[in-house]
Amino acid sequence: MKSVAAGLLLVAVFVASVACGGAQKPAGWEERLVQHNQISNLWTQIRGWRHEAKMDLDPPAQLVQYLRGKTVRDAAKVCKGDKKESATCSDICSLADAICDNAESICAIADKLGAGDAFAQEKCTSAKASCREAKQRCCGCSDAAPTAGSSDTAPQGGLW
Repeated sequence: MKSVAAGLLLVAVFVASVACGGAQKPAGWEERLVQHNQISNLWTQIRGWRHEAKMDLDPPAQLVQYLRGKTVRDAAKVCKGDKKESATCSDICSLADAICDNAESICAIADKLGAGDAFAQEKCTSAKASCREAKQRCCGCSDAAPTAGSSDTAPQGGLW
C-alpha cells in the first residue's frame, strides 16, 4: 500500500511540474547564453591567432593577474613613440591588432554582463593579457621595446 501511495505521489508531482511548465529558467538566460557563446567564439579566435604566432595558447598567469582591472587600451600600451613596422613584422603586428580588437569585443560583452559573471570577466582578463603579449611581440619585432620603469610596463620576471 505504501508503494502505491508513493507511486501516486510521484505521478502527482510529475503532472504538476508538467502543468506548470517544468523548471523555470531565470529571465534573460537565453541572452546570457548567446553572449557567453560570443565570448567563447572570440576567445577561440584569439587562441588560434596565438597558435599561429607560435605563442602558448594561454597567456602567463602572472600577466593575466597584472592586467586584472585594467582596460584593453592599457594592455595594448606597449610601444614607446611611433613604431616603424617592418615588412617581416607586419604579420605579427596584424595578429596583435586582431587579438586586441577581439579583446575589446569580449570585454564590452563582459561589461554588459556585469562584474558578477565570472566566466565573462575571466575571458576578458585573459583576452587583455593576450593583447598585451601580442603587442609586445610586435614591438620587439620592430625594435621599439617598452622601456623599464614606465607606468604602463608590466612587472618583469621573464614574461617580457
